[in-house]
Amino acid sequence: MDTTTEMAVFVKVVESGGFSAAARELNMPKSTVSRYVSRLEDRLGVRLLNRTTRSLRPTELGAAYFERVARIVQEISEAEAAVTNMQVEPRGTLRVSAPLSFGYPFISRIFAEFLEAWPDVTLDVDLTDRVVDIIDEGFDLAIRIGRLRDSSLIARRLAATDRVVVGSPAYLEAHGTPEVPDDLRQHECLLYAYEATTASWRLGPDLSVPVKGRLVSNNGDVLAAAAAEGLGLALLPSFIVGRSLHRGELVRVLEPYTSWEAGVYAVYPHSRHLSTKVRAFVDHLVDAFSPEAPWERCNGHDEAC
Repeated sequence: MDTTTEMAVFVKVVESGGFSAAARELNMPKSTVSRYVSRLEDRLGVRLLNRTTRSLRPTELGAAYFERVARIVQEISEAEAAVTNMQVEPRGTLRVSAPLSFGYPFISRIFAEFLEAWPDVTLDVDLTDRVVDIIDEGFDLAIRIGRLRDSSLIARRLAATDRVVVGSPAYLEAHGTPEVPDDLRQHECLLYAYEATTASWRLGPDLSVPVKGRLVSNNGDVLAAAAAEGLGLALLPSFIVGRSLHRGELVRVLEPYTSWEAGVYAVYPHSRHLSTKVRAFVDHLVDAFSPEAPWERCNGHDEAC
């Protein structure tokens, strides 16, 4: 049984919105298209499409199956073209996950430049600070920040980053500037919800300081804005606060102490035949982060930084 053809026909039916349109694009009789889809449903034991006289829509299971199979069909096409020495340019949908606080403004510019370079690629971007399961959730690639745990994924390091303690000039004038980490006990601190514990800040390999505060958020940009408004001190990545530091809206304190000396990575599943679109996007990211990270090139007058 030609399983690959069944999958390819099903994908084309969903993409084109019907059996007739798919038959025209595939250059085969409509009855043959319908037979392939019916045979696929019989083999899987589930209904993939809801058919009426006026419309055709994937079922819930059909939509989930399509998300997985569309990528497989695309990768098979690219692999076959590569084997026959055809010049294949990136095309198709590229699903990318990136941290929410990292999506603007650095990644948005990089995305725009990539789409301009490769007009046959569509980007489907999910911004979340949650660590997604790349394979189970159907992503082609994720941008991750921090120290990576061991996994079966391939990680390409893009840049170094760290977290720094910052506060607004008005807050520091009103409450004083901490001189040593233990001084943080006396300050209002803005806390990040996705920390393993919000009750302490790690300021070095063997240095953890208890902190307290009345504002907790799962978004670094919210904490940076709150710090700029004078609501307290925040421990945030340099890529979030770089522009505010250049502008003087925030001031770094406890400079000898740096937390989370880590990196920015492009992470993707291991594959012997890496998708052309993924390879092109990874190369684009490497170029965009060279010779230094975008936030290191920021200045107070660059609105795009």
